[in-house]
Amino acid sequence: MNMAEANNLVAAGLRGELRLREPMARHTSWRAGGAAERAYFPADLDDLGAFLRALPAEEMVHMTGLGSNLLVRDGGLRGTVIFTHWALRGVGLESPGGIRAEAGVASPKIARFAALNDLAGAEFLAGIPGTVGGALAMNAGCYGGETWEIVADVTTIDRSGSLRKRTRGDYEIAYRHVRLKSEGRSDEVGRKAEEWFVAATFRLRHGPGAESRGKITELLKRRIATQPLGEPNAGSVFRNPGGDYAARLIEACGLKGRVIGGAQISEKHANFIINRGSARAADIEALIELAASSVKDKFGIALEREVRIVGEA
Repeated sequence: MNMAEANNLVAAGLRGELRLREPMARHTSWRAGGAAERAYFPADLDDLGAFLRALPAEEMVHMTGLGSNLLVRDGGLRGTVIFTHWALRGVGLESPGGIRAEAGVASPKIARFAALNDLAGAEFLAGIPGTVGGALAMNAGCYGGETWEIVADVTTIDRSGSLRKRTRGDYEIAYRHVRLKSEGRSDEVGRKAEEWFVAATFRLRHGPGAESRGKITELLKRRIATQPLGEPNAGSVFRNPGGDYAARLIEACGLKGRVIGGAQISEKHANFIINRGSARAADIEALIELAASSVKDKFGIALEREVRIVGEA
């Protein structure tokens, strides 16, 4: 983005906050990685649309929330990162039995909000550390529940700032996989068209709030007992392969506790990599590659990452 294009952003009357060379370690749960060329914190949904319209057509856009499954390489990230959790935080009831939430709302908040309003079926969201937008994008799940099992419809925004309402039928949905069926189309400048989730309606069933709160409490106890929640991490690094568990396979390769630089494969859960305080993104990525190659060599299984790795090495 050149100076003239930056001036166009100023002239667009934006109400959010634009930052240059923003350290992404401040915004990812691994607390590691380089800086983004630009970061934008929209004031609200209208401001987000205005910002997208004002961006140069060739500008790379990275939409993120709490950075709970994101690794930014040490060389930093080209383009503009847009943070949804500062602005898209609305949540409310929709009749009958529905909750409407914007993409920046933390997933555990949906679980608690549902329980407080005697709605059941969202308890598993208490175990997902990211935002609604991230949960939608990867069909996040845990303890037997998956996000898209309770989605009635979603709202998306594209590069022109236009909003669309979409249903489950518009997407290919599988384990940790969500893809718009028309994703191969191109926009007016020949670039792959982009849409991002900005809201969703969750359809739930009525049920005693006390029972839901009890389930949430038990789920959180299980997390505390089995996951390294007190140390910077990005949750499960790999998807579980069919009929097995990534953690079991990694542990069977003798990698539990393995250290590279300031990063370590957790001694508590082998599918977690923790930052011991001084990890570079390169240390974390090296452990990811080591785990994947070791499992492939020993078991012939190609592990697929749940976490996203972006940026320059």
